[in-house]
Amino acid sequence: QVQLVESGGGLVQPGGSLRLSCAASENIFSVYTMGWYRQAPGKKRELVATITSGGVTNYAYSVKGRFTISRDNMKNTVYLQMNSLKPEDTAVYYCNAAAMLRSYWGQGTQVTVSS
Repeated sequence: QVQLVESGGGLVQPGGSLRLSCAASENIFSVYTMGWYRQAPGKKRELVATITSGGVTNYAYSVKGRFTISRDNMKNTVYLQMNSLKPEDTAVYYCNAAAMLRSYWGQGTQVTVSS
């Protein structure tokens, strides 16, 4: 069973930066697409960014140019660098690992952007 552990959330002022981390329990990047999702109260969960096993990235329009997804294969860790944060980025952020027949989720980490 794959386990995902997220960290790095917190409180930040508008315009600030945070880096989220998602540590996997085993080497999975060769077969899984990794992604970050977020959900705010009263809102549907939405995709933020993904990176495939081949290294191809994709971003939601709302975060393009501000967020960057990356991975460290040696550490079995995927990152989300968030810059120029806005109040509307406030949400619980979840890490996801997806293959053809299986998917796994992290526990979520709270990101709050407020002055």
